Amino acid sequence: MASATPAVGRPAPAFTLQTGDGASVRLADFKGRTVVLYFYPKDDTPGCTKEACSFRDELAEFTKARAVVLGVSGDDTASHRRFAEKFHLTFPLLSDPEHAIAKAYGVYKQKSMYGRTYWGIERTTFVIDGRGRISALFPKVKVDGHTQEVLEAVRAAGAAAPTVR
Repeated sequence: MASATPAVGRPAPAFTLQTGDGASVRLADFKGRTVVLYFYPKDDTPGCTKEACSFRDELAEFTKARAVVLGVSGDDTASHRRFAEKFHLTFPLLSDPEHAIAKAYGVYKQKSMYGRTYWGIERTTFVIDGRGRISALFPKVKVDGHTQEVLEAVRAAGAAAPTVR
């Protein structure tokens, strides 16, 4: 059901998804910029809220590094809108209700909780460089300290990117 996770150095799978406001966002919209694409299981749950708020709190640093932050879950656009409003999230949350993009990125996996198995999104972050290639990958994310790790990877990707004058 899930596909293999794309490897570092490989092209990131293209996507077009809807935000909580109903706008369409495409990976191609960010050509020339670094994209932090983080997949999370569910809006307004403890770990997902902590992760989203951490990205929110460091958004100015990501912006300084010429990076955009995009969150993706299977929640619908109305859920994303409520989540963003409740926690003052100022970056796009993208709705992937059919899990097509999560599958393309290899993060829609069989999970287990309390003896029950089910399919869901495994918390994973991709850093995609300005050419659309994966420059860093963080699988099975532990929320504490994660945003700082990602910011370091973004800065490293920016330093390695060719300068456009």
